[in-house]
Amino acid sequence: MSEKNVYESPLSSRYSGKEMKYIFSPDMKFRTWRRLWIALAEAEMELGLPITQEQIDELKAHKDDINYDVAVEREKLVRHDVMSHVYAYGVQCPNAKGIIHLGATSCYVGDNTDLIIMTEALKLVRNKLITVIRNLSKFADEYKALPTLAFTHFQPAQPTTVGKRATLWIQDLLLDLEDVEYQLSKAKLLGSKGTTGTQASFLELFEGDHEKCKAIDKKIAEKMGFKGCYAVSGQTYSRKIDSQFLNVLAGIAQSASKFSNDIRLLQHLKEVEEPFEKNQIGSSAMAYKRNPMRSERIGSLSRYVMVDVLNGYFTSATQWFERTLDDSANKRLSVPEAFLAIDGILNLYANVADGLVVYPKVIESRLRKELPFMATENIMMDAVKYRGADRQVLHEKIRQHSMAASRVIKEEGGENDLLERIAADEAFGVTLEDLEKLLKPEKYTGRAKEQTADFLEEEVRPVLEKYSDIADEKPEINV
Repeated sequence: MSEKNVYESPLSSRYSGKEMKYIFSPDMKFRTWRRLWIALAEAEMELGLPITQEQIDELKAHKDDINYDVAVEREKLVRHDVMSHVYAYGVQCPNAKGIIHLGATSCYVGDNTDLIIMTEALKLVRNKLITVIRNLSKFADEYKALPTLAFTHFQPAQPTTVGKRATLWIQDLLLDLEDVEYQLSKAKLLGSKGTTGTQASFLELFEGDHEKCKAIDKKIAEKMGFKGCYAVSGQTYSRKIDSQFLNVLAGIAQSASKFSNDIRLLQHLKEVEEPFEKNQIGSSAMAYKRNPMRSERIGSLSRYVMVDVLNGYFTSATQWFERTLDDSANKRLSVPEAFLAIDGILNLYANVADGLVVYPKVIESRLRKELPFMATENIMMDAVKYRGADRQVLHEKIRQHSMAASRVIKEEGGENDLLERIAADEAFGVTLEDLEKLLKPEKYTGRAKEQTADFLEEEVRPVLEKYSDIADEKPEINV
């Protein structure tokens, strides 16, 4: 049980899932340090340094049972986290303690671990993106033919379909997925470059053999499951890498926030609602309310991630020469918190997308109130085409009738009587019954249904098939 008199990040206690919290946990960090020390020792042994297999085996035997109490006590004395863990590891591995961290600097374990952790975290983000895309695709397919009023400037516009609108959300996520995959495709390690990136200590260890200095980075990368290391660095990897990771997360936050705003507006219109559980309370005062709390939380956390990306920009921009330490405290906050927030966002997004509730009757009612205005173009074209009417004359008459009908709606609170006005105008030569036949919503949605089907088949299905091994998740929403 957590202490109630100590602050804890709500990203950890309320929003993020267990997997992401483990990736950024001390246990993941320090176990990775030990894996890196083993990789370094193995590479040095393979390149001829006097390290034995028995020493390697001793290191491997204790790679996961970290003696945290020893490390904590040592850090109180020496005020250095890396050297405290080198000491603690050596206590467990007395035969190998002399070769732990040989030739390396603190950034060997610190920076390589950061790169490994960010890569693992981004893989988890990718998996959750797939779950959201899958959920939205099912929704888009189910409602691909259901006409709904579209909006530009949040003003009534030419109809679309509920499913077509969902494809816009999916398309944003596909763009994000491309960015995620691109970032993962570039994944590299720092390697072991030394205090200013020159590998001077390794050149000394290998008695001036430059090829062995080059080989050690390749071996470390291979042992840690990476394709290579950055060719050059200062003491640290370029902090632009952190900035690029944060950029990808901020892009996902943009997409999620756009979706959440649309759902909030649709819930206001009573057309589509996010899931609302049986015992959920919408308001402490107004018992009838069904507030879009999850969508609001998506928007709130997304705002945090989009602002957090600035930390990456400023940290990268203000590094001095080969190394400065003003990045450290900022990185400890900005990078993990961004990933934890995105994890919470995608958990919410998957939950909402999986449980959207649609109200077709409300959608139809609102659409039919606006259809007479949208039918006027067809009415005018038919009159010109079949009855030889003057288009410019009819255009002006429609403008006048539309303004009059709008006044009835807005100033008198009445119903839309535009069709009655047109039917009564001899210039159009049509009856009200003729006009009513024009008011079939599906006549005005263009290719929305077909576009949705094509998009799901040609753009989405190949992506989902590529990631078919990623299981559907039912993320737990804590609050």
